[in-house]
Amino acid sequence: MIPARFAPVLFGLILSGLMSCVVSGIATFRALGLHDGFGAAWAGSWMVSWAIAFPTVLVVAPLARRIVAALTR
Repeated sequence: MIPARFAPVLFGLILSGLMSCVVSGIATFRALGLHDGFGAAWAGSWMVSWAIAFPTVLVVAPLARRIVAALTR
């Protein structure tokens, strides 16, 4: 079991992985269409996207939390 202090990093890892998977899949489909090499192209796009998305989520999440706190009661 992973210690609770790593929860924010694990959350960022999972969230960025899922979101980059969906977004890169849609972008790859729109750019290339559905063909024999689609899966490989999507996987390549996803890995690059995830490598960028994960650290971005870790940096941007505190700002997003502050904005949400300011917009809610």
